[in-house]
Amino acid sequence: MIKPNTVMSLTETAEKAIAAYGGRTIWQNAKTLETEISAYGLAFTLKRRPVFHHAKMVLDIHRPFSALTPIGLSKGITGILDGLDVRLENENGQLLSERRNARDYFTIGRRLFYWDDLDMSYFANYASWNYFTLPALLMREDIEWRELEPGWLEARFPDKIPTHSKVHRFRFDRETGRLIQHDYTADIISPLASASNVVLQHAQNSSGLVYPSIRRVTPKGPKGKPLGGPVLIHLDIHDFRLMNK
Repeated sequence: MIKPNTVMSLTETAEKAIAAYGGRTIWQNAKTLETEISAYGLAFTLKRRPVFHHAKMVLDIHRPFSALTPIGLSKGITGILDGLDVRLENENGQLLSERRNARDYFTIGRRLFYWDDLDMSYFANYASWNYFTLPALLMREDIEWRELEPGWLEARFPDKIPTHSKVHRFRFDRETGRLIQHDYTADIISPLASASNVVLQHAQNSSGLVYPSIRRVTPKGPKGKPLGGPVLIHLDIHDFRLMNK
């Protein structure tokens, strides 16, 4: 995890990316992230899931914790990722169901064709936590980062962090430091589900913080470039606020 007031030795690409998204101090001191998202695409259709329309999320910056409301068709039900586990809570915070070590359940069977609310709670929350806390991820001591070439970083994640795959690659604009492309394999869908998450647009919130506001996930082509389609997930981030509580 990030240790407050710790200055790590990072590559030039990582340092530029952290600066582009607000700097070390704001991410080290922030405790939670509040955001609002809409998402749709073929991945929802294939798993027979409703799309997200202005769903609310609260994420812990320093540990894998994320809560998404609503997770499905019931507006008052929140899907929560807490480390490697997931659970559903109603609007009063009462536990409805839970699944420990949620990743262990993604084997052959009905999940090839259909995801329930707990399945989606795991996937949507860990993916969002990885995407939205990126500047903080660059400062984590438990993720192994290396610079492949200027603008390209590779990350190797520990088992304690839920994520798409062990290895991810990130491409940043060499001038601005902003994220351009994030490549991974969505292992819980398929070992062949190699994807590129491309940032189409950035926005700035009322506090001046810059963040990726429109993303599109498509299969990654044989030469490593994102294909034009099909669109697996189109993600709009409508709001993005770091909180010190």
